[in-house]
Amino acid sequence: MTEQKNIVIVGGHGKIALLTAPRLIDAGFAVDSLIRNPAHAEEVEATGAAPVLLDVEQAETQTLAEAFAGAWAVVFSAGAGGGNPARTKAVDHLAAVRTMDAAAQAGVSRYVMVSYSRSEVDIHSLDPESSFYPYAEAKHHADHYLRGTELDYTILGPGRLTDEPASGSVILTDAAGAAGTSAQGGAEATRTSRGNVAEVIRHVLVSGAASRQVINFFDGDAPISEAIS
Repeated sequence: MTEQKNIVIVGGHGKIALLTAPRLIDAGFAVDSLIRNPAHAEEVEATGAAPVLLDVEQAETQTLAEAFAGAWAVVFSAGAGGGNPARTKAVDHLAAVRTMDAAAQAGVSRYVMVSYSRSEVDIHSLDPESSFYPYAEAKHHADHYLRGTELDYTILGPGRLTDEPASGSVILTDAAGAAGTSAQGGAEATRTSRGNVAEVIRHVLVSGAASRQVINFFDGDAPISEAIS
Protein backbone atom coordinates (compact mmCIF):
# COMPACT_ATOMS: atom_id res chain seq x y z
CA MET A 1 0.00 0.00 0.00
CA THR A 2 1.84 3.05 -1.25
CA GLU A 3 -0.39 5.58 0.51
CA GLN A 4 -1.86 4.92 3.93
CA LYS A 5 -5.63 4.97 3.79
CA ASN A 6 -7.77 5.96 6.73
CA ILE A 7 -10.75 3.93 7.94
CA VAL A 8 -13.34 5.23 10.41
CA ILE A 9 -15.00 2.67 12.67
CA VAL A 10 -18.36 3.76 14.05
CA GLY A 11 -18.89 2.11 17.41
CA GLY A 12 -15.18 1.95 18.13
CA HIS A 13 -15.41 0.45 21.62
CA GLY A 14 -17.58 -2.49 20.64
CA LYS A 15 -16.17 -6.00 20.84
CA ILE A 16 -16.00 -6.43 17.07
CA ALA A 17 -14.46 -2.99 16.59
CA LEU A 18 -11.75 -3.66 19.17
CA LEU A 19 -10.83 -6.84 17.30
CA THR A 20 -11.04 -5.17 13.89
CA ALA A 21 -8.91 -2.09 14.51
CA PRO A 22 -5.58 -3.88 15.07
CA ARG A 23 -6.19 -6.13 12.08
CA LEU A 24 -6.74 -3.11 9.85
CA ILE A 25 -3.67 -1.40 11.24
CA ASP A 26 -1.62 -4.55 10.60
CA ALA A 27 -2.90 -4.40 7.02
CA GLY A 28 -1.47 -0.90 6.63
CA PHE A 29 -4.50 1.28 7.30
CA ALA A 30 -4.83 4.14 9.76
CA VAL A 31 -7.91 3.82 11.94
CA ASP A 32 -10.10 6.38 13.70
CA SER A 33 -12.58 4.84 16.13
CA LEU A 34 -15.64 6.86 17.11
CA ILE A 35 -16.61 6.52 20.77
CA ARG A 36 -19.17 8.32 22.93
CA ASN A 37 -17.57 7.67 26.31
CA PRO A 38 -14.17 9.29 26.95
CA ALA A 39 -13.43 6.58 29.52
CA HIS A 40 -13.07 4.15 26.61
CA ALA A 41 -10.31 6.11 24.88
CA GLU A 42 -7.44 4.25 26.53
CA GLU A 43 -8.74 0.84 25.51
CA VAL A 44 -9.21 2.03 21.93
CA GLU A 45 -5.72 3.53 21.85
CA ALA A 46 -4.34 0.17 22.95
CA THR A 47 -5.53 -1.30 19.64
CA GLY A 48 -3.49 1.27 17.72
CA ALA A 49 -6.56 3.24 16.63
CA ALA A 50 -7.11 6.93 17.30
CA PRO A 51 -10.17 7.49 19.51
CA VAL A 52 -12.54 10.21 18.33
CA LEU A 53 -15.17 11.41 20.79
CA LEU A 54 -18.48 11.58 18.94
CA ASP A 55 -21.90 10.28 19.97
CA VAL A 56 -23.42 8.96 16.75
CA GLU A 57 -26.85 8.71 18.36
CA GLN A 58 -26.91 12.49 18.68
CA ALA A 59 -24.62 13.60 15.84
CA GLU A 60 -26.20 15.19 12.79
CA THR A 61 -25.22 14.21 9.27
CA GLN A 62 -22.98 17.25 8.79
CA THR A 63 -21.04 16.49 11.99
CA LEU A 64 -20.54 12.91 10.89
CA ALA A 65 -19.43 14.03 7.43
CA GLU A 66 -16.78 16.20 9.07
CA ALA A 67 -15.58 13.19 11.07
CA PHE A 68 -15.40 11.14 7.85
CA ALA A 69 -13.59 13.79 5.82
CA GLY A 70 -10.50 12.36 4.15
CA ALA A 71 -11.37 8.77 5.06
CA TRP A 72 -11.23 5.96 2.53
CA ALA A 73 -13.85 3.74 4.18
CA VAL A 74 -16.40 3.66 6.98
CA VAL A 75 -17.17 0.56 9.05
CA PHE A 76 -20.46 0.68 10.98
CA SER A 77 -20.18 -1.57 14.01
CA ALA A 78 -22.26 0.43 16.48
CA GLY A 79 -25.34 -0.79 18.28
CA ALA A 80 -27.63 0.18 21.12
CA GLY A 81 -27.18 -3.20 22.77
CA GLY A 82 -30.87 -4.06 22.99
CA GLY A 83 -33.30 -3.58 25.84
CA ASN A 84 -34.56 -0.16 24.78
CA PRO A 85 -36.60 -0.15 21.56
CA ALA A 86 -36.46 3.63 21.11
CA ARG A 87 -32.70 3.73 21.47
CA THR A 88 -32.32 0.67 19.24
CA LYS A 89 -34.17 2.53 16.48
CA ALA A 90 -32.15 5.69 17.17
CA VAL A 91 -28.77 3.95 16.85
CA ASP A 92 -29.18 0.83 14.72
CA HIS A 93 -31.48 2.46 12.17
CA LEU A 94 -31.56 6.26 12.21
CA ALA A 95 -27.93 6.91 13.19
CA ALA A 96 -26.80 4.24 10.74
CA VAL A 97 -28.66 5.99 7.92
CA ARG A 98 -27.06 9.31 8.86
CA THR A 99 -23.61 7.72 8.63
CA MET A 100 -24.44 6.50 5.12
CA ASP A 101 -25.58 9.95 4.07
CA ALA A 102 -22.52 11.46 5.74
CA ALA A 103 -20.16 9.07 3.96
CA ALA A 104 -21.65 10.08 0.62
CA GLN A 105 -21.45 13.76 1.57
CA ALA A 106 -17.80 13.39 2.59
CA GLY A 107 -16.91 11.57 -0.62
CA VAL A 108 -16.26 8.24 1.11
CA SER A 109 -17.55 5.50 -1.17
CA ARG A 110 -16.48 2.30 0.66
CA TYR A 111 -18.86 1.34 3.47
CA VAL A 112 -19.00 -1.87 5.49
CA MET A 113 -22.07 -2.58 7.62
CA VAL A 114 -21.99 -5.15 10.40
CA SER A 115 -25.52 -6.57 10.45
CA TYR A 116 -26.73 -10.10 11.21
CA SER A 117 -27.55 -13.11 9.10
CA ARG A 118 -31.36 -12.94 9.10
CA SER A 119 -31.82 -9.17 8.88
CA GLU A 120 -33.58 -9.43 5.55
CA VAL A 121 -36.25 -11.90 6.64
CA ASP A 122 -36.82 -11.82 10.40
CA ILE A 123 -39.32 -8.95 10.46
CA HIS A 124 -41.63 -11.04 8.28
CA SER A 125 -41.76 -13.94 10.74
CA LEU A 126 -41.06 -12.53 14.19
CA ASP A 127 -43.84 -11.59 16.59
CA PRO A 128 -43.80 -7.76 16.74
CA GLU A 129 -44.13 -8.12 20.52
CA SER A 130 -40.88 -10.09 20.66
CA SER A 131 -38.07 -8.35 22.52
CA PHE A 132 -35.83 -9.01 19.51
CA TYR A 133 -38.20 -7.41 17.01
CA PRO A 134 -37.02 -3.77 17.46
CA TYR A 135 -33.45 -4.81 16.67
CA ALA A 136 -34.50 -6.93 13.70
CA GLU A 137 -36.63 -4.07 12.38
CA ALA A 138 -33.87 -1.48 12.83
CA LYS A 139 -31.23 -3.57 11.09
CA HIS A 140 -33.63 -4.52 8.30
CA HIS A 141 -34.43 -0.91 7.49
CA ALA A 142 -30.82 0.25 7.77
CA ASP A 143 -29.62 -2.51 5.45
CA HIS A 144 -32.44 -1.78 3.00
CA TYR A 145 -31.49 1.90 2.92
CA LEU A 146 -27.83 1.05 2.34
CA ARG A 147 -28.67 -1.18 -0.61
CA GLY A 148 -30.46 1.77 -2.19
CA THR A 149 -27.47 4.11 -1.97
CA GLU A 150 -24.66 4.50 -4.49
CA LEU A 151 -22.07 3.56 -1.87
CA ASP A 152 -19.63 0.74 -2.51
CA TYR A 153 -21.13 -1.22 0.34
CA THR A 154 -20.67 -4.65 1.87
CA ILE A 155 -23.29 -5.84 4.36
CA LEU A 156 -21.98 -8.54 6.68
CA GLY A 157 -24.42 -10.94 8.32
CA PRO A 158 -22.81 -13.12 10.95
CA GLY A 159 -24.76 -15.65 12.99
CA ARG A 160 -25.01 -15.79 16.77
CA LEU A 161 -21.87 -14.06 17.97
CA THR A 162 -19.35 -15.76 20.23
CA ASP A 163 -16.01 -14.82 21.75
CA GLU A 164 -14.26 -17.88 20.35
CA PRO A 165 -10.90 -17.19 18.66
CA ALA A 166 -10.97 -16.44 14.95
CA SER A 167 -10.63 -19.60 12.90
CA GLY A 168 -10.23 -17.77 9.61
CA SER A 169 -12.75 -20.11 8.02
CA VAL A 170 -16.46 -19.61 7.32
CA ILE A 171 -19.46 -21.01 5.51
CA LEU A 172 -21.76 -18.71 3.54
CA THR A 173 -25.49 -18.78 4.19
CA ASP A 174 -28.59 -17.52 2.46
CA ALA A 175 -30.89 -14.81 3.84
CA ALA A 176 -32.79 -17.36 5.93
CA GLY A 177 -29.61 -18.74 7.50
CA ALA A 178 -29.44 -21.98 5.55
CA ALA A 179 -25.91 -23.07 4.79
CA GLY A 180 -26.32 -26.57 3.44
CA THR A 181 -25.45 -29.79 5.20
CA SER A 182 -22.64 -28.22 7.22
CA ALA A 183 -25.14 -26.02 9.06
CA GLN A 184 -27.59 -28.69 10.13
CA GLY A 185 -26.39 -28.84 13.70
CA GLY A 186 -28.79 -26.26 15.09
CA ALA A 187 -27.53 -23.39 17.23
CA GLU A 188 -23.99 -24.76 17.35
CA ALA A 189 -23.75 -24.57 13.56
CA THR A 190 -25.09 -21.03 13.27
CA ARG A 191 -22.48 -19.35 15.44
CA THR A 192 -19.94 -16.81 14.22
CA SER A 193 -16.99 -15.73 16.30
CA ARG A 194 -16.43 -12.00 16.60
CA GLY A 195 -12.86 -12.71 15.60
CA ASN A 196 -14.04 -14.13 12.29
CA VAL A 197 -16.22 -11.05 11.74
CA ALA A 198 -13.12 -8.90 12.24
CA GLU A 199 -11.18 -11.10 9.81
CA VAL A 200 -13.94 -10.76 7.21
CA ILE A 201 -13.97 -6.97 7.61
CA ARG A 202 -10.24 -6.91 7.04
CA HIS A 203 -10.54 -9.20 4.02
CA VAL A 204 -13.22 -7.22 2.21
CA LEU A 205 -11.41 -3.93 2.79
CA VAL A 206 -7.97 -5.19 1.79
CA SER A 207 -9.12 -7.18 -1.24
CA GLY A 208 -12.11 -5.18 -2.43
CA ALA A 209 -14.19 -8.36 -2.25
CA ALA A 210 -17.98 -8.41 -1.90
CA SER A 211 -18.57 -5.00 -3.47
CA ARG A 212 -22.28 -4.12 -3.26
CA GLN A 213 -23.03 -7.54 -1.82
CA VAL A 214 -24.67 -8.99 1.27
CA ILE A 215 -22.47 -11.67 2.83
CA ASN A 216 -24.15 -13.89 5.44
CA PHE A 217 -21.83 -16.35 7.13
CA PHE A 218 -21.21 -18.67 10.05
CA ASP A 219 -18.01 -20.25 11.30
CA GLY A 220 -17.18 -23.01 8.85
CA ASP A 221 -14.49 -24.82 6.90
CA ALA A 222 -13.69 -22.56 3.93
CA PRO A 223 -10.85 -20.06 4.22
CA ILE A 224 -12.29 -16.53 4.20
CA SER A 225 -10.26 -15.52 1.15
CA GLU A 226 -11.75 -18.41 -0.84
CA ALA A 227 -15.33 -18.11 0.45
CA ILE A 228 -15.70 -14.36 -0.13
CA SER A 229 -14.62 -12.86 -3.42
